[in-house]
Amino acid sequence: MTRVLDFVFSFFGILFLLPVGIILYIIGLFDTGSPIFIQERVGKNKKPFNLIKFRTMSLETESVASHLASTSSITKFGSFLRRTKLDELPQLLNVLKGDMSLVGPRPNLFNQKELIEERDKLGVYSVVPGITGLSQINEIDMSTPQKLAEKDAEMIANYNLKNYFWYIFATVGGKGQGDRVKKQ
Repeated sequence: MTRVLDFVFSFFGILFLLPVGIILYIIGLFDTGSPIFIQERVGKNKKPFNLIKFRTMSLETESVASHLASTSSITKFGSFLRRTKLDELPQLLNVLKGDMSLVGPRPNLFNQKELIEERDKLGVYSVVPGITGLSQINEIDMSTPQKLAEKDAEMIANYNLKNYFWYIFATVGGKGQGDRVKKQ
């Protein structure tokens, strides 16, 4: 059922938000010269997929988890995108394609070994990763791997249609801040 909802919501989300996406893309061209960021992430059953986002960091930034990157790497426009969560907008394409869901554990990088180990123990990779979920609305990020994996497993164990909509509405309503970055 949620796959159908994901497809419908992402399709119409892309359709209605396309003008916003085009404007953000154009501004991003002036900000970094390369507004789209594509990165290999861990998907369901640990299958790799390419996550699509609007770029929020300078091109020179090393490919590491957000909590390991320096705040000085984030551009002014990137800061706005993160604050408003608009950097996640292109992930609707990942949802439409089926690589992601609107709701699920955030997909991590393959170099986040500790998080992979913790999530493996709890069966978190048995589901499609998502744009938002219980960890995100509770502001638990990838800097605390065990806590994140436990909260992800809790979400999976209690997953239902009511919670699916709750996580989406809570996120759209401004709950949660995404992954933190290192202060300089």
